[in-house]
Amino acid sequence: MPNDIETLIKKGESQYIEFKDSLGLRKETGETASAFSNTKGGTILIGISDSGKAIGIDVGKRTLEDLANYLKMNTDPPVYPEINLHNVGGKDIIKVKIKVSKEKPVFFKNHAFKRVSKTNQRISTSEIRTLAREERVKLSFDELICEDASLEDINDVKVREFLNKARYERRLELNIEITIKESLEKIGLLREGKLTNAAILLFAKKPQKYFLHAETRCARFKGAKPLEFMALRCFVWVTQYPYYPLKQITRGAC
Repeated sequence: MPNDIETLIKKGESQYIEFKDSLGLRKETGETASAFSNTKGGTILIGISDSGKAIGIDVGKRTLEDLANYLKMNTDPPVYPEINLHNVGGKDIIKVKIKVSKEKPVFFKNHAFKRVSKTNQRISTSEIRTLAREERVKLSFDELICEDASLEDINDVKVREFLNKARYERRLELNIEITIKESLEKIGLLREGKLTNAAILLFAKKPQKYFLHAETRCARFKGAKPLEFMALRCFVWVTQYPYYPLKQITRGAC
C-alpha cells in the first residue's frame, strides 16, 4: 500500500500541496510557508520535482533543524512547521506541514503571501489591512496561544501567590487547592488546553525564552471616562538581567 507521502505525490501540486526539488529553494519555501499560513494550511514536499518525481535530497545531521529555524526566524509571526524525513523509492524526502495561522497576516521577509490554486500570490497592502483588522477583532495579543510553551514553563509559586492575593484582596472565589492547570483555566490563561501569551508574561519562569521584548502599559484616568491621563505605568521585561526578568518603571509617559 502507498504511504502518506506517496499519496500526496500522486495528488500532485494543488492549493494544499507544493513540490520543491531542492533545499536550495529556501526563499520559495518561505513564501509557500507564508501562503499556507495565511490561507488554509498545506504541505511542502522537498525532494520532489515539479513533475512529481522523487529525486531526493542530501540530508545532514542538522538539516531538519536548520530548515525549521530558517522558517521560524524569517516569518512574522513565527511559523512553527512540523518537519519529518521520509523515504520514497530509496530517496530522502522532507515533508513540511504548515498549519493555518491563528494570527494573520504571516509575513516572510517583509512580504505576506496567500495560496491561489498552485501558486503563491503576494498579498496587497489593502488586503493586509483587512486581515489585520479582522485579526484584531478576533483576539488580542494576550489571548493568542504561545506555541511550544507548556505547563513546565510556569512558576507554580507565582500562580499560588496571585491566587491568594486575588482571593483575599479582590474577594474572588478561587480555590487555591486546585491544580495549576485548573487555576490558569479559571482565570482565562489557557485556550484549547494551551498557554496564552498572557500566561507566559505573567507567570513563566523565563518569559524571555518566548518574548525577547515585551511591555505592559497601564493608564490611570481622571474620573470615570478615559479623557484625561493622571499617570502611566510601564512594566517592562528586561531580558539582559537573567535573575531579574521583570523591572518596573513608573513615570509620567512612555
